[in-house]
Amino acid sequence: MSAAPVLDGGSGAAGAAEKRSRGRGRSQKSEIGRRERLEIAVLSGPAILLFLFFVIFPVLMAGYYGFFKWKGYGVPTDFVGLKNYITILTDPEFHAVLGHNAIILVASLLLQGPIALLLALLLNKKMRGQSIIRVLIFIPYVISEVIAGTAWSLLLQSQGGVNRLLTDIGLGAFTRDWIADPKIAMATLMFILTWKYVGFAVIIFLAGLQGIPTELMEAAKVDGASYWQIQRRITIPLLGPTLRMWAFLSIIGSLQLFDLVYIIWGQYIASTAGTSTMASYMVINGRLAGNYGYGNAVAVVVFFISLIIALAYQRFVLRRDTEGALTGGRK
Repeated sequence: MSAAPVLDGGSGAAGAAEKRSRGRGRSQKSEIGRRERLEIAVLSGPAILLFLFFVIFPVLMAGYYGFFKWKGYGVPTDFVGLKNYITILTDPEFHAVLGHNAIILVASLLLQGPIALLLALLLNKKMRGQSIIRVLIFIPYVISEVIAGTAWSLLLQSQGGVNRLLTDIGLGAFTRDWIADPKIAMATLMFILTWKYVGFAVIIFLAGLQGIPTELMEAAKVDGASYWQIQRRITIPLLGPTLRMWAFLSIIGSLQLFDLVYIIWGQYIASTAGTSTMASYMVINGRLAGNYGYGNAVAVVVFFISLIIALAYQRFVLRRDTEGALTGGRK
């Protein structure tokens, strides 16, 4: 008759021990969680502070100054409200430069991408002089925009080196005003941009190609696949994440293009030649016009256009790549 109380007591002791064990487990997990959060805060804190100070704070200040007609010095007092932003969104000139940026964006993807991919596939094969060719392709990218822009502005003038060369070899009928002619100015800009940035895309693609297992290509060769079938069915699909990341960088660069356009075309020729961009519009109508409030408003508009496009691209294009790269992603 006394066995039941003994069992109850044992069961109660075991339950208490199990509760203490669970409590210690939760305490250990909580301690580990606090330690991990502290490590994350220590490691990422400086970067977050720099990002807030050099990115978020300037954007907020630009948005604030955009509500004023401001000359760039002193405390802004001439409050104009949303007038600057309304002027930007209704200005036909801004609509034109927005279209120019769109053309540059699409043309950069359609020109630089295929050319860089073909060069990367070629340079990924063992060949004589491979290293030298890689360096020559990458050299234009490492040349500063100021040097490259100045050189091309001199070469492409009406009496510049390009027209002189065409005349000397008997092709004088093809001489053009490569910079000022609105019919070919955008094509000239795209040629320069392709020359300048295709090397960057080639290097990125070559890095992506190094990560593709050679066993897959060898197996495809054994099965009788041709070289181009291997590239189309194996190489390019596996290179997809690299291609999408390069496209993202190219899109952001196209939206922010300024230096080459301003150096080669200047503040007056760019608008008449049809090569002006949102960034050059901001400088010309803001700083050079002495209306820094309007320039700050343009900067804010350009920032939000770039942000919306970047978020949309990440949401609909880069989502599966970023989710696959996260160790703590959804199951």
